[in-house]
Amino acid sequence: MSEEESAEEQAEEPAPEEEVIELTIEEQLAEAIARAEKAEAEITYRDADLVNLRRRTATDKIELLKFAGFNLANRILPVLDSLDKALEAAEEGPMTDGVRLTRENLIQALQTEGLTEIEVGSEFDPTTMEALSTLPASDEHPDGTVIDTLEAGWMYKDRVLRPARVVVAKE
Repeated sequence: MSEEESAEEQAEEPAPEEEVIELTIEEQLAEAIARAEKAEAEITYRDADLVNLRRRTATDKIELLKFAGFNLANRILPVLDSLDKALEAAEEGPMTDGVRLTRENLIQALQTEGLTEIEVGSEFDPTTMEALSTLPASDEHPDGTVIDTLEAGWMYKDRVLRPARVVVAKE
């Protein structure tokens, strides 16, 4: 049998009649109400998603503006460290006074932008400090106390920009 003959046979066979089920008006109304409720719920969910997206975007924008100077402050800290080292190595004189004034002006400018030095107390605080080394605890320095500060730590607003690097007494 060729393809033409099989196509002719299929064309000659009557197509099965599709049964059309007619719904009553009550059934149609119930179906329409169900679709409307489903669409309304979907719209409500999408509205809630849109509100959440707008809220999250506004929060992210506020965070971005709040911490816009974070990276710049982080890049300036090595300059401040260099000024501190220069002051430690320099002998008193007009050059030392100039470097000291420059350091103070830099710190004032950074503080107006939200930079503050981390206060290193006697107790080690892992949220703002980094223990670079430990020494055995003694009567003078009990376990968990800071023995020495190797590098100053800095906060930018409420975030740690650079932890204070310290030596801690450990048993």
